[in-house]
Amino acid sequence: MRAQDGTLEVLLDHGRLPEAALRGGETLEAALGRAVDVSALAHVEQLETRVLGNGSVATAYLGLVPSETHLGGAWRPAAGIALPFVRAAQSRLRAKLSYTNLGFALAPKTFTISELREVYVAALGHDVSATNLQRVLIRRGVLERVDGRRAPGRSGGRPAALFRFASDRLEVTDEFAALRPPR
Repeated sequence: MRAQDGTLEVLLDHGRLPEAALRGGETLEAALGRAVDVSALAHVEQLETRVLGNGSVATAYLGLVPSETHLGGAWRPAAGIALPFVRAAQSRLRAKLSYTNLGFALAPKTFTISELREVYVAALGHDVSATNLQRVLIRRGVLERVDGRRAPGRSGGRPAALFRFASDRLEVTDEFAALRPPR
């Protein structure tokens, strides 16, 4: 999955999720590596295993790609995909964004708060206040300010401060947190 232009997207291969049949003696991770370029993923975790209608077993992974990373394939909006595992992946991502620093896996290396907000809005599926997002993530020690500023856009304004995630490894930052849609 990736957040691109305000939309959460899923990588498809001929209308299906990338897949690779497990070969004799092969690990699940090796099969995953045949299905997708794992080196392009900023985060990958086993999502779930299901017994399919034909009696075979399928293990799905949640893989996250930063918006600035190129990973070829057919990227489609997650909202319009009715394939097994996609809803579970969205739910896992949304939950983990609440209590971890997982945003690092979707965001570019450096970003403005407005750009980060766009990533969170795409992943969560609801509006997020840029001010509150910045306040919460800085309070948790998730974001760091970096040198430089982003030039103002077409509408003008002040140059925006640049930030980065303090860590590019998954960390629990608030085990009791929940980012919920506004009521």
